[in-house]
Amino acid sequence: MRIVSLLSSATEILFGIGAGEDVVAISHECDFPPEATNLPRATRSLIDSSQPSSHIDEQVKRRLESGDALYEIDRDLIRRLQPDLIVTQAQCDVCAVKYQDVLDFVAGEPALAKTKVVALNPQFLLHIFEDVLRVGQAAGRDAAALTFKNQLLQRYEQVLRRGTPVSPPEKERPRVAILEWTEPLMGAGNWTPELVQAAGGQPLFGRMGEHSTCIGWLDVVAARPEVLIVAPCGFNLARSTAEARRLLDLPGYRDLPAVAAGRAFVLDGNAYLNRSGPRIIDTLEILAYLIRPDLFSPPEGELAEGRAWAKLAEGGCALRE
Repeated sequence: MRIVSLLSSATEILFGIGAGEDVVAISHECDFPPEATNLPRATRSLIDSSQPSSHIDEQVKRRLESGDALYEIDRDLIRRLQPDLIVTQAQCDVCAVKYQDVLDFVAGEPALAKTKVVALNPQFLLHIFEDVLRVGQAAGRDAAALTFKNQLLQRYEQVLRRGTPVSPPEKERPRVAILEWTEPLMGAGNWTPELVQAAGGQPLFGRMGEHSTCIGWLDVVAARPEVLIVAPCGFNLARSTAEARRLLDLPGYRDLPAVAAGRAFVLDGNAYLNRSGPRIIDTLEILAYLIRPDLFSPPEGELAEGRAWAKLAEGGCALRE
C-alpha cells in the first residue's frame, strides 16, 4: 500500500501502528517521528508563520474572507506517487489542508481514480482513540491499530484513576486556564477540557467538543486561575515562550493566583496539546503533573521541563538543547 498523509497526527498514528513503511509523502507540518521527516512534502503553507501571532491571525482571516486557500497541495507529486490512500482532516480548515480541496483534487485526477480518502475529524478524546482504529483499518493494519489504541487507552485510564479520586471534591480542584493563542487570546476547546478534568483540574475556558473561542484578558483575570498554561497552536516551545511573554505586561498578570504560586507555564502546543494524535496522551501526562504535582511525578525524557514545557517567569524560560 502507498499512503500519503496530509496531517501530522495521522502520520504519527501510521508510524505508531507499523505502517510507516507504507507512507510515501507527508504534509509540511509533519515532524514526528524523526524517521518520517525525510519523506517528500505534499503540502505547503501560504501563511507567513514567522510573523507575530496577531499578524498570523490577520493573514488567516483575510484569506478566509476572500476565499483563498491557506495551504497548497503538491498535485504533481501526488499524481506521480498514485497513492492507494490519502489521510487528511475535516476538523479545522485553519490547521491543515481543507478536506474539500483534497476531495476535489482526487475526483478530478484520472490517475487517482482508485485512491481512497480518509478524513479525521476529532472533537473529543474518544474520537482520537477511534481515529487510530479508522486509520488502521484503512491502512490494512487492524490488529496493530487495536493494540496501539489499547496501549494509549491504558495510559489514559491510569492518569484518570489517579487524577480523579473521590477526594478532594470538585470545588477543590485547581482552576486551570489553557490559552491556545495569544493575539487574540483564545481558550482551548475540543479535547482540552477533558484532558484537564482527567488530570484532576477544573477547566475554565473552552467547551468540550467545540472549537476554541476568543476570550478577553479581563475574563482570565476574573477567573483567577490557579494554573495558567500557554500553548499556542502550531508553535514549538521556544516560539510559544516568546509569544507567552506578552502576557507579563498585561494588567493583573502578577496578581493571578497561578503566577503568585509559580504555576504559570508554557507548553509546546504544536507537538502536544493541539495535535490530535498519539501524543495527546503525552500531553495528558504533562498536564497531570502541572495541575496536580501532589499526585503525579515530573515527566521525564522528551516530556521533561525544558523540552516539552517550561515555567513562565519574568526571567524567561530555560530550554534544553
